[in-house]
Amino acid sequence: MNQQFEKRLAYFSEQTISATFTGIRRGIEKESLRVGPDGLISQKDHPHALGSALTNAYITTDYSEALLEFITPAFDEPNRPLRVLENIHKYVYQNLAEDELLWVASMPCAMTDELSIPIGKYGSSNSGKMKEVYRRGLGHRYGRFMQTIAGVHYNFSLPMSFWRHLQQLDGFSDDDMQDSISEQYMGLIRNFLRTSWIIPYLFGASPAICESYLQGKKSHLDQLVPGTVYGPYATSLRLGDLGYSNNAQGSMDITYNCIDGYIKGLESAIQTPEPLYEKIGVIKDGRYLQLNSNLLQIENEYYSNVRPKRVTNSGERPTKALQRGGIEYVEVRALDLNIFDPKGISQEQSEFVDCLLIHNLLTSSPAITAREEAEIQENKRRVVDSGRHPSLRLIRDNREISRVRWANELFSELKLVAELLDKSSETKTYAKTIEKLSGWIEAPEKTFSGRIVDEIKQRGDGFFALAMDYSKSHADYFKKSELTESVKKCFVEEAKQSHIKQKQIEESDELSFEEYLKAYFA
Repeated sequence: MNQQFEKRLAYFSEQTISATFTGIRRGIEKESLRVGPDGLISQKDHPHALGSALTNAYITTDYSEALLEFITPAFDEPNRPLRVLENIHKYVYQNLAEDELLWVASMPCAMTDELSIPIGKYGSSNSGKMKEVYRRGLGHRYGRFMQTIAGVHYNFSLPMSFWRHLQQLDGFSDDDMQDSISEQYMGLIRNFLRTSWIIPYLFGASPAICESYLQGKKSHLDQLVPGTVYGPYATSLRLGDLGYSNNAQGSMDITYNCIDGYIKGLESAIQTPEPLYEKIGVIKDGRYLQLNSNLLQIENEYYSNVRPKRVTNSGERPTKALQRGGIEYVEVRALDLNIFDPKGISQEQSEFVDCLLIHNLLTSSPAITAREEAEIQENKRRVVDSGRHPSLRLIRDNREISRVRWANELFSELKLVAELLDKSSETKTYAKTIEKLSGWIEAPEKTFSGRIVDEIKQRGDGFFALAMDYSKSHADYFKKSELTESVKKCFVEEAKQSHIKQKQIEESDELSFEEYLKAYFA
């Protein structure tokens, strides 16, 4: 057992100190495509009743006008984000067109061509134009198909009481408090990168896709049934080469070994010209094609399974926010949509991620070398492509180790973290979750991806039909579930106020769009 993990676990297991974990704050962001009755991407505008996609605090859009994104506030009550997420779904279904559905899978529905994927619209303000131009640039750079992929983001932070206790244990000063907090979060992130292969193994839910997504291109996938291709042992194609991938980003020097290095790497990428993107051009016939022709248009273009974050002020860039105040929370981006849960994420998944992140934080976290970075990427590739293979081997400390052995070692320590979290909240749910999921280590058929492949084989009608049936089933669930009047009133008022806020922003603009961009990137 890691010595730091053992020391910190013992310290935080003391009765009066363990209660600090009740202050953990969690928030969820979940994406879903709107689709029509034929299963194709909806061509309809963002419903007016859902408010302004620019300013609504709960409901916005991601790349496409049809790609909804639901956002919960951060709460210290473990299951409250899930309850809010469920209420958002209920409200949305009350205001979707009668024939529309929310697509339950991370990989998109049946695809026709790129022009059938409408880019999000955010109004005439400078900030609204910037969001739209950024998305237009993503389409030109990587194609629109990649931008229809959906996922769940899990936001996680520790309370100040935790950091005060850690300060007493580790001895850092008040003057160094925020720097020390950022340093600890970066250590958590490095350990998450080392262990995050376990998430697609357990919860990867995109082992198969519609053949239409490939648009005739060759791939390494096999035919499962006509119209559906898959990896026989794949877990999450969303996280592989067919999903969020960007070869140009391989040339970036972005490190997680310290917050300053991370910021410097992103800043450099935003300012470094990329010949491939220069060929696209920035403005053509008076119309912006992308925000700039650099490696990254903005920070969010950098694809990663985890990000250090701080809430930004109006008009503030994410790296500037990190420079201003350090890391406030961590955003986990490795979760596929859970097609088996109407919300797209379950309580068990939330509890597991809590345990994993606390384990990552309590464990010592040396700098990631170039060799280890290559190991991390190779382990991700192996689990994404062949995670359910019974004899799969991963790489740790320059040596191969079986997935089963590494997972068992990890779970033996996660059980201790689960006991700690149960002790803090006087529950038994964390231990039950870890015990249940430990049974999946040597039973890959119990994982999400294993269940999906088995269901498709049994049905014989393909990924599209399976996802469509789950989409209809979840739609029925939400349509039959009533919102309380107070909750409904909250969403209605937020939608109303969001339209007012958008109009105020549009009326208050004084700069030209060119001047606005120059000021933003200054």
